Amino acid sequence: MHELAITRNIVAMVAEAAQGRPVRRVLLEIGALSGVLADSVRFCFDVVAEGSPLEGALLEIREPKGRARCRACSVTFDQPTLFTPCICGARDFERLAGEELTIVECEFAAPAEADPIGAPAM
Repeated sequence: MHELAITRNIVAMVAEAAQGRPVRRVLLEIGALSGVLADSVRFCFDVVAEGSPLEGALLEIREPKGRARCRACSVTFDQPTLFTPCICGARDFERLAGEELTIVECEFAAPAEADPIGAPAM
């Protein structure tokens, strides 16, 4: 299951970007044609995030469907598999969506405010 390794890499990249701040939310795009199972990433996320700044973070995943534009007839069409041809039968196309594997957005907690110098201890 390569999704475990992918999830570890995602957590590492977001943790590095967090620079020690807790992470509240992570938004990913995992395209239907990417070869990565979004449900497997969801399954792995909490375990992999444990003990990191991402522990307890909300994971949101968008799953764009495959879309392509035919170079023969210029029709834009849904592409449920990597090898789905255009309705005209042509297999020469430009893929427009579905191969994404992207960290779209991360929400970090505000850094804890430092105690003012000379403030009495409580």
